[in-house]
Amino acid sequence: MNDFAGRVEQSLETVRPFLRMDGGDVRFLRFRENGTVELQWVGTCLTCPMSAMTLRAGLERVLMRDIPEIQRVEAVAG
Repeated sequence: MNDFAGRVEQSLETVRPFLRMDGGDVRFLRFRENGTVELQWVGTCLTCPMSAMTLRAGLERVLMRDIPEIQRVEAVAG
């Protein structure tokens, strides 16, 4: 795992306990040159009606705070 991916994983570990409490999780897929991180929902997060809010208010906020290179976070279908 490269250094950037490791930083993303470390940041995601701070929010994963909350996702896992409800049977969900998130997987880091890649970092695009435009500053976008692509994530994939796993488990119950795939069908959760609150996943869009969790993405913006939770994951994106935490990742952008922890890793300044990140400009946006998107969930992509796997």
